Amino acid sequence: MKKYKCMVCGWIYDEATGSPKEGIAPGTKWEDVPSDWVCPDCGVSKDQFDMIEI
Repeated sequence: MKKYKCMVCGWIYDEATGSPKEGIAPGTKWEDVPSDWVCPDCGVSKDQFDMIEI
């Protein structure tokens, strides 16, 4: 499972935990997150996220 960081506000999307408040189930891979999904903290699109190593 990978993690992706919003390059605008720093919010982390973790594939293992998903984003249940936004309707993204745990275990959802980044490529399966809908293309119209936006960062829950700052509202930017998926293309503003980069994969990170933690």
